[in-house]
Amino acid sequence: SEEKTISYAESHDQALVGDQTLMFRLAGAAIYDHMHINDPHIGIERAVALHKLIRLITLATAGCGYLNFMGNEFGHPEWIDFPREGNGWSFHYARRQWGLADNNQLKYHQLAVFDRQMITLARQKKWLCEESIDLLCEHSADKIIIFQRGDFIFCFNFHPEQSFIDYRVNTVAGSYRMIFNTDDTRLGGHNRLTPGQPHHTLQDQSNNDLNTYLRLYLPSRSGMVLEKDKICNQEK
Repeated sequence: SEEKTISYAESHDQALVGDQTLMFRLAGAAIYDHMHINDPHIGIERAVALHKLIRLITLATAGCGYLNFMGNEFGHPEWIDFPREGNGWSFHYARRQWGLADNNQLKYHQLAVFDRQMITLARQKKWLCEESIDLLCEHSADKIIIFQRGDFIFCFNFHPEQSFIDYRVNTVAGSYRMIFNTDDTRLGGHNRLTPGQPHHTLQDQSNNDLNTYLRLYLPSRSGMVLEKDKICNQEK
């Protein structure tokens, strides 16, 4: 934890000289024809959901900084290839198509909004200032990973089909409020979670052992961030 590191989901090495961007690897050729917000293409749905999960978990576990390569925060479909002998000195891929992120009829725009909100929240809440990260739950079959960083609990369900109701997560006693979730419709999600939803820990005294835990709804291919409600906990 004392070693300073920079974390990233993709770097310039991946997006230069003809290699595919992360979004292109997830979506394939469908990225060119099925990114309209009203297009329910199942491959694009998967790609958009995973793109958000990958970026959020990378930032949430970062050491001292988070790196993004120009344009790829909104899922840029193409690599960067500067003019050179190997491509006939072409300028065709020596560009970023910023208009894709500005068009609110495209899912690129939703990914750009997601990235902006995620980065803003990380700065405001100073996620990276807390060095300690405590793993609360990791279940390979359920494809669930949940961890706590300071006053924040990060919950991820990578399962492609299974949503979980009342999923148990042991944590410090208190009240928590959802402040961010990848399933928000404004971010290209399916709106299966209630914004600002409060969660209160329960107590378990089985086997003479006192534990406190949360019961959470974890929709498939979604992630959410809970913040400990300091005001509510002070009142208690």
